[in-house]
Amino acid sequence: MSGEVEIKVIPVDIPKGANVIIGQSHFIKTVEDIYEALATSSPHLKFGLAFNEASGPRLVRKEGNDPELIEAAVKTALNIGAGHVFVVLIREGYPINVLNSLKVVPEVCRIFCATANPLQVVVAETDQGRGVIGIIDGYTVVGVEDGEKESERKRFLRSIGYKR
Repeated sequence: MSGEVEIKVIPVDIPKGANVIIGQSHFIKTVEDIYEALATSSPHLKFGLAFNEASGPRLVRKEGNDPELIEAAVKTALNIGAGHVFVVLIREGYPINVLNSLKVVPEVCRIFCATANPLQVVVAETDQGRGVIGIIDGYTVVGVEDGEKESERKRFLRSIGYKR
């Protein structure tokens, strides 16, 4: 397949009640450092983490404190198959609670998405391997909010404690 690129769309199965964060990193130490960032963000956070090693044994490295989320993160990382990609699944917390902690992990290069929406990962595959080229997060926009929808948004944010 030299010089050719095949584009694949990988659906992500997000466990009920969970959010997913997908990113790219550059070193095997990622697993330990992301674990620490998540574990210290909240004593209630449940999470699973999987990281695709890009060289050497090229294994999926895994950590977490919730077996179901660890297993789902590993499955997702395997399906994506791109080197240096990590998958974090969380419950009893939201991405907004952990994203800044993840962004300052020295190995983290980028965050592709953080969502509970239906999700697809767009992957390019060459004879060397796979790489993430984009994310399809949720559905296509259908309009612009009006006054009623703006009020609903503001009520919702207050009901979950993110605004006063």
